[in-house]
Amino acid sequence: MDLTFAKEDEDFRLEIREALRGLVPPDMARRTRQRVHPTKADLKLWNRILYDRGWSVAHWPKEYGGTGWSPLQVHIFEEELAAADAPFLTYFGPRLVGPLLYTFGREEQKRDLIPDILTGETLWCQGFSEPSSGSDLASARTSAVRDGASYVINGQKIWTTEAHYADRMFCLVRTDPSVPAQKGGFSFVMLPMTDPGVRVRPIVTLDEGHSVNEVFLENVRIPASDIIGEEGRGWDYTKFMLANERITNAHVPRAKRDLVLLKEIAASEYGASPSAARDEARRRIAQLEMDLDGLEWSVLREIINGSKNPAIASGLKIVASELQQRMTDLAVDMIGARGRIFYGEDDFERNDLPGNPGEYAPGLAARQLFLRATTIYAGSNEIQRGIIAKQQFGL
Repeated sequence: MDLTFAKEDEDFRLEIREALRGLVPPDMARRTRQRVHPTKADLKLWNRILYDRGWSVAHWPKEYGGTGWSPLQVHIFEEELAAADAPFLTYFGPRLVGPLLYTFGREEQKRDLIPDILTGETLWCQGFSEPSSGSDLASARTSAVRDGASYVINGQKIWTTEAHYADRMFCLVRTDPSVPAQKGGFSFVMLPMTDPGVRVRPIVTLDEGHSVNEVFLENVRIPASDIIGEEGRGWDYTKFMLANERITNAHVPRAKRDLVLLKEIAASEYGASPSAARDEARRRIAQLEMDLDGLEWSVLREIINGSKNPAIASGLKIVASELQQRMTDLAVDMIGARGRIFYGEDDFERNDLPGNPGEYAPGLAARQLFLRATTIYAGSNEIQRGIIAKQQFGL
């Protein structure tokens, strides 16, 4: 396996690295390293900074505001963003609903909605999971009933990331209860989070952070024109979005940055003196690095070829999510008892947190706890194995 990049690609990397020099505000970079959940202010500011450079949706086609870069160049760009400790932009506009809109949306939807995704002016959330329909999206029950020139929406969504930040939700709803989801029973709609029938209730996760929510929808009325694409094609659009999400969720650029930080922690904690703990850390880091190389090669092959094979996307999601957990497990193992110290989200705005060599300790334990969810969100790994069995082996 040769992961050496061609000279023109390395030249592109150096150009991006130089352009990013000093672009990430230092306090934002520190929060990215230490906090589990980005702040709304950081998401919006960084989106605007990238937009001013023409980079906020680098992976999009040029005609819709993208860069026109190759998939490999986009990957290199995202590596350099991670290396600079830039926040990872919100998924839901640039990664999920944006591509759905420019692929399947009507012209007026593209005209009206895409500009505010580019700038970050409008933040989105994703209404998929429900209390009794997590990874089994086909059993979702939230309804959208046609009433003249409107739809009336009733139901509940859960684990809705960034709903407390969002201006709009794109929502999977049942528009025809007489047929299965896969046969035309589902549609995609969008709705304003400011509607009086929308109620958002926070869910505090194991790390004591707030990024996910319950969303209650009671008689939310939207114009019929706010259906995305065609009525009854919600299941097709869901598969399109999830294939994109599961490949992006591999988080290879972020994992490569985390690997660098792991090596820095090991050097600081153990020094050069031989010890059993140092040798064990080196062994685990070496295994992680080999596994990450294999994951990166697989992700690059998929994004360059653009196969959209659901079984491959599921396999990448399984490997990547477990790799993320192993990396944070090792980080917390190496810092020892300091990993038990809890830092609340407000602590990261203080100026008296430990400095070098311990500045990596704040937030690590919370990250380890929160990343227990990586094997659950975007479809649990058990569901992914079922997809592989069905799609690839016909079981």
